[in-house]
Amino acid sequence: MHKQKRKDKWNNLFELAMYVTAAVCFIYFWVKGVPAKMFQAALIVAVLLIIRLVVKITKTTMFAALRFSVLLFIFVSMFMANEFGFYKVIPYLDKIEHLFSGLILCFVGLLVYMKASNGEKASVPNAQVAVWFCLFFSTAMAGVWEIYEFTTDGLFGLHSQNGSLVDTMTDIICGTIGAVATSIYLAFKAKRKKMPLIDVQS
Repeated sequence: MHKQKRKDKWNNLFELAMYVTAAVCFIYFWVKGVPAKMFQAALIVAVLLIIRLVVKITKTTMFAALRFSVLLFIFVSMFMANEFGFYKVIPYLDKIEHLFSGLILCFVGLLVYMKASNGEKASVPNAQVAVWFCLFFSTAMAGVWEIYEFTTDGLFGLHSQNGSLVDTMTDIICGTIGAVATSIYLAFKAKRKKMPLIDVQS
């Protein structure tokens, strides 16, 4: 419990740092007269607050690894990629984001599995089933996201997929690699009786 609180403390500091950075960016780009960047800074704060609101409303236990993953993903995708323009600096940053998404969606899958298990009084959460569910959930969501991008590109004339099957498939592959790596991590934690949210029996 003490170790969990220590991890949450670091996550709290990380989140606070992002609020401060977003505020500094908003003021800086306001002075510079760049509305798009000001909006991006405000959007980052909004996303952080929405996540907190959803967690509170759903009464979900957001364990330390998931919370850190989400915060890191927001930092990379919203701060580095969009606010600071790192898409032009770091090659394949988009693919790195998809790797992260595979990791995050695995943890989200674990939350979904636990919510479903808790709804069935006779059901006992099983670590092995949870790992497989996380893997399949994450890889399925990678495909769903590409369907979303394909649909919005067609309806609104966007270029999320760059009109390329290669871009679509590499995004799915990156998300799947992240999902597989995270599933292996969860299986390892389960073997050591330390899997998040699940009390693994000896």
